[in-house]
Amino acid sequence: MGLIVHKYGGTSMGSTERIRNVARRIAKWARAGHRLVVVPSAMSGETNRLLGLAKELSPPKATAASMRELDQIAATGEQVSVGLLALALQAEGLEAVSYSGWQVPVRTDSAFTKARIRSIDDQRVRADLDAGRVVIITGFQGVDDHGNVTTLGRGGSDTSAVAVAAALRADECLIYTDVDGVYTTDPRIVPEARRLHTVSFEEMLEMASLGSKVLQIRSVEFAGKYRVPTRVLSSFTDWDIPLDEEARSGTLITFEEDEKMEQAVVSGIAFTRDEAKITIVGVPDRPGIASLILGAVADANIDVDVIVQNVSHGGRTDFSFTVNRNDYARALDLIKTGVLGAADATEVSGDPKICKVSIVGIGMRSHVGVAAKMFRTLAEEGINIQMVTTSEIKTSVVIDEKYMELAVRALHRAFELEQPA
Repeated sequence: MGLIVHKYGGTSMGSTERIRNVARRIAKWARAGHRLVVVPSAMSGETNRLLGLAKELSPPKATAASMRELDQIAATGEQVSVGLLALALQAEGLEAVSYSGWQVPVRTDSAFTKARIRSIDDQRVRADLDAGRVVIITGFQGVDDHGNVTTLGRGGSDTSAVAVAAALRADECLIYTDVDGVYTTDPRIVPEARRLHTVSFEEMLEMASLGSKVLQIRSVEFAGKYRVPTRVLSSFTDWDIPLDEEARSGTLITFEEDEKMEQAVVSGIAFTRDEAKITIVGVPDRPGIASLILGAVADANIDVDVIVQNVSHGGRTDFSFTVNRNDYARALDLIKTGVLGAADATEVSGDPKICKVSIVGIGMRSHVGVAAKMFRTLAEEGINIQMVTTSEIKTSVVIDEKYMELAVRALHRAFELEQPA
């Protein structure tokens, strides 16, 4: 039998009864002969509760020291989860042992609250597996070279699970969540959205980067880099359904573009509300100016998404970019105080009420007119496009946030995504 990694999200771990059901599901796999490593998230709402307490006591401006303490606090949620799940598995008659990230250890860099995994020492885990134990490892966290606890950012347990699966060369990584797979778009916005039986790694990578909440983007990057077979499926199905039926359910991320996939022009509509736009007016149109602006933003550990530079007039131009809305105030202040003068620009303005809507599909490589159809559909709904970015398999537009749901529904209908594949 195979080595399988299970990952369970916060809603799956949301109460002691749900944890019992998770334990029963894991026991079913273990009794079928599989070796299991489990990566659970903190109980639903626990990380928010902990960070809420921290916010009440934090200094007005974040520092490296305060960010370190945030990680120290946030990491405790997962430590509770692994201990509770180990007890539940022991109650099921299985040998189970839990570890925090620093005990494995999961080595990361020192970018507190946004750390990246560098390596995973699998020696201790393999010894436990060889002894017949179920191993439970905290998601979302690791330890840096100085012994500090670090966290990987929201959704980091997905990344932990796929990274563990890669390190152990697992046969498959099963991501159990509160949805039963990857859909053509969010069913809460488009009830007719359809579950995809398979999705290519490239499409899943784009969807994750463009706002799909099913998987964190870094988990998809790990899956692609190390070719980890990864499946998204629901933890809310009955735990005692037949194992072979469960193993085939959900959505499988594949690494080969089969003929059926190539025929699908657009596979899904992704979106994100958490966008904000910053525009710097009157920027000198000379080499190095983009590096000056975006270098300062990068040094502040702020991710930039869409970038647009207008045509130059009189040697000057306007330079716009988007950031996560949580970073908006800090980025705007940085530009005003540290970049505007250095760049010899005229002024800076911002808009925190934008969103990004994207169409994704590997079939876009071989079909013309897809972007034009997208733009025409939005125009027919009276939706103005502020920014555009494209790749081989996606087209994204930045629009006013109030039109987001209308845009998603219109595009889903226009590309006939409710139709069976």
